Amino acid sequence: MIIDTLQNAAKYSSVHPLFAKAFEYIASVDLAAIEPGTYEVQEGIKAIVSDKPGKSREESLQKFECHRQNIDIQLCISGKEEIGWKPIQRCENDNGGYSDEKDVQFFSDQPDTYFTLTEGQFVILFPEDVHAPMIGEGNIKKMVIKVRIS
Repeated sequence: MIIDTLQNAAKYSSVHPLFAKAFEYIASVDLAAIEPGTYEVQEGIKAIVSDKPGKSREESLQKFECHRQNIDIQLCISGKEEIGWKPIQRCENDNGGYSDEKDVQFFSDQPDTYFTLTEGQFVILFPEDVHAPMIGEGNIKKMVIKVRIS
């Protein structure tokens, strides 16, 4: 997991071949004006924008998830988002198995820690990063960039 601000995004271009394009896309759009929806950026990169009320920690744990085929770059556009996190190696309670179609696996574990993102901050979540997003009060506008691993 990596947590940083958009000002430092260029530092992560070497982590994955598609990260440079993903961060270029983020820089190219008007984040304040972008409407919720799914945007195909290019092959291997998809952006999902949401603007929804935050959830309680308990509600968020219903989707304590990780992915195998994609890396998430989760960017807070506005609001204040708390995310629960735990390494997959410490998760013991699978909740329904992995869905190849949806590229998601859920767990019934509790996060080891919580962290907060505010406007212009992002987290990069790798397959080993089980996460419970969208915790907060009020609306949270965010962009999730799905970066295909291979």
